[in-house]
Amino acid sequence: MPALVIAAHGSHLNPGSHDPAFAHADTIRGAGAFDEVREAFWKEEPSFREVLRTVESEEVYVVPLFVSEGYFTEQVIPRELRLEGWDVADWDSDGTDADHVTLTADDVGKTVHYCGPVGTHESMTDVIVQRAETVTGDPDVGEGFGIAVVGHGTDRNENSAKAIEYHAERVRETGRFDEVQALFMDEEPEVDDVTEYFEAEDVVVVPLFVADGYHTQEDIPEDMGLTDDYREGYDVPAAVDDTRIWYAGAVGTEALLADVLLERAADAGADVGNALDLVRQRTRGTAAAGD
Repeated sequence: MPALVIAAHGSHLNPGSHDPAFAHADTIRGAGAFDEVREAFWKEEPSFREVLRTVESEEVYVVPLFVSEGYFTEQVIPRELRLEGWDVADWDSDGTDADHVTLTADDVGKTVHYCGPVGTHESMTDVIVQRAETVTGDPDVGEGFGIAVVGHGTDRNENSAKAIEYHAERVRETGRFDEVQALFMDEEPEVDDVTEYFEAEDVVVVPLFVADGYHTQEDIPEDMGLTDDYREGYDVPAAVDDTRIWYAGAVGTEALLADVLLERAADAGADVGNALDLVRQRTRGTAAAGD
């Protein structure tokens, strides 16, 4: 049976950065879709460079636990895995629709199905909505609510903003929420001014980040005015300019993200059996990963 590798960034500074990768890997292991499920990291061990040597299977599905198509998914991971013949053009993507490419890891001779990142998969929209349900405690949340999908934004990678706008538009198309807005930390429209973009009295803010860290735990809460000092904490919901802000924290911590990882592998040809159904049953309405 093929193996699954979940490729995440990790961090030397934030010990909780790896929590989503380990939590989602455990969920997928429990569903029995793969004999082997491995986590690999850029900033932690096991590393991208060494992970294929820890896998017995000759066929491996690699799914990047990243938000957007860019430097890490297009350059770092393929390079570190030594994927022979890799060319980002093979994804034939406009920045939000990378699928998969089958290549050989030349140093270990394994067949690798290299998938697009979870952050641009269409099912990530469901995870964003699930995150809103989790933070409000309301499985029917939507009417009377606005929702903001928040990303970093950067001039260095236009795809960073594309992923945020893509999912904001998909949420908008469902018609579930009264208002939907894509907001950013480092470009317009900025999350600092979140209340200016909504008329609704209740707004759910969902950061499209994989893990809770400096940006999601410190920058965004302070920028939105939830607190003057993140170390003092804040209420959920918190009142800002007569608007109740329901701050959800990083979308990657939502348990349902394990479903997206499995879907990426299934899209690339993995026979996951009934694992998708099992994962959905276990993660719908459950606590966020790492909680």
